[in-house]
Amino acid sequence: MLLTRHARERLVKRLAKKRKFELVYAKLWEFLDRSRRIEVNEKGVILTDGRKSLVCARLECEVLSLEEIRERVSGISEAYDCVFFDGRTARHTVPRKFVEDLSDGRYCFYMNREKKGLYIGSEESLLVITIRPAKGEERNQASTGTM
Repeated sequence: MLLTRHARERLVKRLAKKRKFELVYAKLWEFLDRSRRIEVNEKGVILTDGRKSLVCARLECEVLSLEEIRERVSGISEAYDCVFFDGRTARHTVPRKFVEDLSDGRYCFYMNREKKGLYIGSEESLLVITIRPAKGEERNQASTGTM
């Protein structure tokens, strides 16, 4: 799960209260643990806990082995926002160093060189667009458990 600049600012304001990169993601993981998923359409997803909602867009990712991922990030020397969803790890670091700590396997891989974002995980990648107060129907679905 990657964040737009706007989403990161909203998460700082509404959840994390501090700007430290790892802390913002720690609060995001906590939110995901208590939230429900609403499939909007083939491009959008809403994750809600009944009070707040994350509005997300799906990102096109490739399923690659860890060795293929290492090859893709080997030439990058700039720091990226790196997220490993399965291990709930997020760091602003050089991708080749980040990938060293991962266990072998096949992962969904998404990288945006312009925005300097990297996602690795077993689930599809989402781009968080914003966080907002939950709408009435989202509150109802979160409380009844139906999606």
